[in-house]
Amino acid sequence: MDSINHQMMGYDRAITMFSPDGRLLQVEYAKKTVKQGSTAIGMVCADGVLLVCDKRIVDPLVVTEAIEKIFQIDEHIGATASGIISDARVLIERAQVKAQQHQVTFDTQIDIITIVKNICDLKQICTQSGGLRPFGVSILVAGIDPDGPKLFETDPTGIFFQYNAVVIGEGEEGIEEILHKKYKPTLNLQEGLKLSVESLKQVLDDKFNAERLDAAFIRTADRKFTKVDKKELERVLKQVKGGN
Repeated sequence: MDSINHQMMGYDRAITMFSPDGRLLQVEYAKKTVKQGSTAIGMVCADGVLLVCDKRIVDPLVVTEAIEKIFQIDEHIGATASGIISDARVLIERAQVKAQQHQVTFDTQIDIITIVKNICDLKQICTQSGGLRPFGVSILVAGIDPDGPKLFETDPTGIFFQYNAVVIGEGEEGIEEILHKKYKPTLNLQEGLKLSVESLKQVLDDKFNAERLDAAFIRTADRKFTKVDKKELERVLKQVKGGN
């Protein structure tokens, strides 16, 4: 009833207008867009950091290999997103440029928190500027800093949090529950991948298969962004289905 009253009063028509109970309704709507997006999981493991996501293929004629849901920002940083993926692409391309500028200017790799803050600064501007709309996307940024693996979530408000394991998108509640029970920082990347695939399979529909999976990792030892190949994803999914 409250939301109906707000809409009648027009408080959801402008991003700069607070409702009487102190809410920015357009920003809240953007967060709901994220919850309807495809599921993405991030996980800090004992030997690196991992990103796994559902490509959510909507048409059997689509070339699945061409769907990119996990992006490389720099050699040691990757990202994935849930929500409006075109919004994510713009933010990630900006982050890629920022990483390259840092490399050229300082001759060192950029640290992950700088990338995260840069993304969040632009997101925040879009919550207080007339004529703009908030970015309807949450982005997981994962990488290896000199002091170890890091994982952050940025949401449409421009806020960010650091996590050991996190999930965004349509399966958020169910997978979060599984992660609370089964995630341990001592898991290696292989075990983390298996847990992520198992979680996606449990929460998403029966049609879930290797075609829908995308995954990448960065090992602490070599700090190199690496995509998990299709054969490995098929092997892990078969292992999960077999209950091994």
